[in-house]
Amino acid sequence: MFRLGRMLAQGDLKLLALSLIAEQPRHGYEIIKLIEEKTGGWYSPSPGVVYPTLTYLEEAGYVTAEADGAKKRYAITPEGKAHLDANRDLADALVGRLSEIGLKMSKFRRWMGGSEEGGHGPSDLPRLITAAMEDLRDAAKDRFEGDRSAELRIVEILSRAANEIRGQ
Repeated sequence: MFRLGRMLAQGDLKLLALSLIAEQPRHGYEIIKLIEEKTGGWYSPSPGVVYPTLTYLEEAGYVTAEADGAKKRYAITPEGKAHLDANRDLADALVGRLSEIGLKMSKFRRWMGGSEEGGHGPSDLPRLITAAMEDLRDAAKDRFEGDRSAELRIVEILSRAANEIRGQ
């Protein structure tokens, strides 16, 4: 599930940063945080990688930088938009890959008994019970998707299980 080494191939960060800037003007720090959020906290590019990438994009004419206090806010140029449009499939695939990693991290955290933030979930149930409940949810979802008429049967089974747990 985890890959060691470089997260993004050469040039991927340039396209990814350009794609995020195209959504709205951003600071370098915002780009770092967005990538971290999209990967569920698993990957956060270092400032030592992001800021040289932004400098490259500016020198290539793909973004402009304007002073915003002590920071720079980057905005896409028409040349940058044209470059992004020419590479839209790759840019969308990169964003999709990061989102997929984020989903895997969320599932992994739930499997380990934690919440999305990495702590314990709101119910503080033991990890094995949480895993069993996830399995039950997945089984019910799979059964329901395969046969919409199974809804009443699923509800009956879950009600019986809840009553048995309550000791009734």
